[in-house]
Amino acid sequence: MASHQHNQGVEVPRNFRLLEELEEGQKGGGDGHISWGLEDDNDMQLIGWTGMIIGPAKSPYENRMYSLRIECGSKYPAHPPTVRFVTKLNMTGINPQTGVVEPKSIPVLNRWQRSYTIKTVLTELRRLMTEKVNNKLTQPPEGTSFPCS
Repeated sequence: MASHQHNQGVEVPRNFRLLEELEEGQKGGGDGHISWGLEDDNDMQLIGWTGMIIGPAKSPYENRMYSLRIECGSKYPAHPPTVRFVTKLNMTGINPQTGVVEPKSIPVLNRWQRSYTIKTVLTELRRLMTEKVNNKLTQPPEGTSFPCS
């Protein structure tokens, strides 16, 4: 994973960092299984993002597309983004009423590092979909959504 710190202790400003992430998302940097981009192209603060995960094979999420909302607050990347599934699913670490990803339950958010990116979060969520604990969970009908918050 590329480091976003150029010289020792010199941090890339938030907007430059997010513009790099936007460019990677626009170029399809998610290997076909994940994608991300700005929710509104006019969002000059680069706060509201959308994400998409295609459920991994041999999991209860297989062949389903999951939409997410990602918010990169003013303290990002020093602090993790807030992440919420829009598409309804049953998964450990996801609030069953709201779809909010519970940071304490997701290692990459709980032990956030400045070098992590939106791609890191989406990749980790997709990996967690394959964990045994999620195999026994009944999934809601395809295409259902959590209530808007």
